[in-house]
Amino acid sequence: MSLFDSDRWDEIFNTMKKNKMRTFLTAFGVFWGIFMLIIMLGSGNGLENGVLRNFGDMATNSVFIWTRRTSVPYAGLPEGRWFSMKNEDMIALQHEVPEIEHLAPRNQLRGYREGNNVSFGTKAGNFSVMGDHPQIANINPMSILQGRFINHLDIEDKRKVTVIGTNVRDVLFGSNIDPINQNIKINGVYFKVIGVWKSKKTGNQGERDSQTIYIPFSTFQKAFNYGNYVGWLAVTAKEGHTATEVEEKIVKVLKRRHKVAPHDDRAFGSFNAQEEFEQFQGLFGGIATLIWVVGTGTLIAGIIGVSNIMLIVVKERTKEMGIRKALGATPGSIISMILTESIFLTSISGYLGLIAGTFVIGGIDYLLILNEADLDNFHHPTVNLTVGIGAILLLIIAGTVAGLIPALQAARVRPVIALKDE
Repeated sequence: MSLFDSDRWDEIFNTMKKNKMRTFLTAFGVFWGIFMLIIMLGSGNGLENGVLRNFGDMATNSVFIWTRRTSVPYAGLPEGRWFSMKNEDMIALQHEVPEIEHLAPRNQLRGYREGNNVSFGTKAGNFSVMGDHPQIANINPMSILQGRFINHLDIEDKRKVTVIGTNVRDVLFGSNIDPINQNIKINGVYFKVIGVWKSKKTGNQGERDSQTIYIPFSTFQKAFNYGNYVGWLAVTAKEGHTATEVEEKIVKVLKRRHKVAPHDDRAFGSFNAQEEFEQFQGLFGGIATLIWVVGTGTLIAGIIGVSNIMLIVVKERTKEMGIRKALGATPGSIISMILTESIFLTSISGYLGLIAGTFVIGGIDYLLILNEADLDNFHHPTVNLTVGIGAILLLIIAGTVAGLIPALQAARVRPVIALKDE
């Protein structure tokens, strides 16, 4: 009997019509399994996009290092000693740690996330003021909307120039004044605006970045009486090397130069973006695996329902199958008939679940865009084509497995016994 035999499909549809509620409940089990799998995968993808988006285009092979109190005495020096990095340390690191790709010493007025009095004319605001090198743009990439970023000549000549964030521009200049070449006052010192920048990060982190002002590192040290003090380092590793490897070598050099005990693990603090990024990737890999396990488990429950119903169908049609075999039907044709019905029921209900799940995820994404909702940890939930194809293949396999046992049982029906069955 051909797969495209109209008589076969008439039989399948007639069987379903006779037991509409049973067919619906059976199909709904498979539908719900695929639907929930797609919803969970799409939501997991949205969560991953949201969290990783907070990295922006920040170099994921980067590490940030700062000094803290020593925790053990060493070389005649007491524990609990404060020390700081110096400009000379930067030269030493460039010579002794060849694995470094970009090295950016940094300073910040009044500490991390603290405001500073910045004014232009009668307008003023509290903003974060950073002393930086041009390399910071390679570590924490940004978009220059107007003008340019600080360069090496600014560093060498200790130029009093600055690059301001978009929020700084809006507060100090509004929409009617071009900020380029205007002079703003930072803690009583005037700086010429040479550029306006925008962070590639989004959400709260992007908002914080928009309130940041960059000035040349050397100018910062001179203008604000920082001497040769370095607050912390931003570093990236060359290709083929890890941020952890570079961090360990940098800390080793700095410990030697500042007479810190080699085993003093509390004298330096750090944030390793590569480790953080890899941890997030591992976390989302685990979440994806869990989603597939839970979703597949839900789908299997629906498949078991299909298999049980097909067993009932075989039991109900035992006499019919006995007549078929008595008239010359082969076991293969009986198996094919049961499998076709099982695969059809599973595939159609599963495909509808796939479409419904994709529609819901797409609807959520559309509503987020329509309402301009910018959630920190959730962005652009999607279900990719690979998942869709995988789900369809899973449905075909599931339908085959669901109908296999009932089909084999039907094929073993003996005509004489079937004709006696009541």
